[in-house]
Amino acid sequence: MPRDWVKGRRRDPAYRLAKRRGYRSRAAIKLAQIDDRHGLFREGDVVVDLGAAPGGWAQVARERVGPRGRVVAVDAVPMGPMEGVERVRGDFSDPSVQATLFELLRRPADVVMSDMAPHLSGARPYDGARTLDLAEAALSFAVRALRPGGTFLAKVFDGEGVRGFRTKVRARFRDVRIVKPAASAPKSSEIYVLAVDRD
Repeated sequence: MPRDWVKGRRRDPAYRLAKRRGYRSRAAIKLAQIDDRHGLFREGDVVVDLGAAPGGWAQVARERVGPRGRVVAVDAVPMGPMEGVERVRGDFSDPSVQATLFELLRRPADVVMSDMAPHLSGARPYDGARTLDLAEAALSFAVRALRPGGTFLAKVFDGEGVRGFRTKVRARFRDVRIVKPAASAPKSSEIYVLAVDRD
């Protein structure tokens, strides 16, 4: 890992804040900012975190839904224990993993969220297309897992294909927005599609 990158990371306010708060990733700060502005979570919510490793988003969700809520974190990558978070190991797009998820949930979820991205190649169109594939898989799951009025949040990279994905999301939800938290680097093409009030 380049030394300059590591130094820059340590100076990054979101990284330092995440460390101070005991979060597993700086992505936790992004989710907290999105929730602060748009109100993703309510006390008692059931939340499914797709592609959850290393667990920063799940930690924030756990704090925000309170003791009556539930957070189910899914990833093929192993995750260490997280207090109050139920973990499922496996690829969420696998039908057997989805069957396990639905059995575990026992009722529709209030929030389905995905911060998934592939290992980046540096070729923006290719990386963007692969991230959209993951977001579309997350949408397909969310449509089946969410209660009416539930919330869906997914990361994508701005560029070709995002408009089409947004149209697909709009076909399923009443209110669809593009959001970019302050903790997301200004130069980054990373954006989030937030959808609420499912039909």
